[in-house]
Amino acid sequence: MEPSSSTGPAGGSVAERPTLARGAGQQVLIVAGEPELAELLSTALELAGYRISLAGTGVEALARAAAHRFDLVVMDSALPDMEGLGRGRPPAGLHRPPTLLLADCDSLERLQPVLGPGRRDYVTKPFRVAEVLARMQGLLRAAHQGPRGDGSPAYGDLALDDSRCQARRGDRVLDLTPAEYRLLRYLLVNAHRVLSKEQIGRYVWGDFRGDNAIEQLLSRLRRKVDRVEPALIHTRRGFGYWLGEVGREG
Repeated sequence: MEPSSSTGPAGGSVAERPTLARGAGQQVLIVAGEPELAELLSTALELAGYRISLAGTGVEALARAAAHRFDLVVMDSALPDMEGLGRGRPPAGLHRPPTLLLADCDSLERLQPVLGPGRRDYVTKPFRVAEVLARMQGLLRAAHQGPRGDGSPAYGDLALDDSRCQARRGDRVLDLTPAEYRLLRYLLVNAHRVLSKEQIGRYVWGDFRGDNAIEQLLSRLRRKVDRVEPALIHTRRGFGYWLGEVGREG
């Protein structure tokens, strides 16, 4: 029997589960100090086809990551020991899986990956379970395709340097605002996937800002990225926007 509709502590609707994007048995470490949040995530991810391990603190997460090779980590950024771990150096030889952070909007500026450099993304709270699984799929897909040396996303001659919050296309440095950088990163991680205006708004600002604000942001970013051919940012009218080279959708 499918579970009835209910809302978890982070805003995830259990009724969404039957339509969630499915995993393929990848091993995921969930790091959450709140029992209700840990239960919501572990139940939803198990139903979606992932194998789950739990940790209640950042210290415990590092110990588990040192003992076992996880495909992905989902971590609540509100953990009490989060900031202390972010200032430390991860143990030598520690595998650095892609990390999805669950963050409050007012904490976005101080987010740091606590498991070392690598592919990372975030979802703002309150979140939808469907959005968490979509971001997980994007991180796992990018890791399978092979990361750059520093783990920052790239497509063709367009690349980000997350350690410096800098974007380049070829030899040209792109002068991006923080909102433009977050948008470009979202498009890169989800290359060839159409993203709706609602998805973009929630990723960039933590809420939906309206069609006009999103269209203006896309327009500014497109002028900076697509000054040279081929154009990489495209509109799918009535659906949203996607990044990639036309003819390479496969």
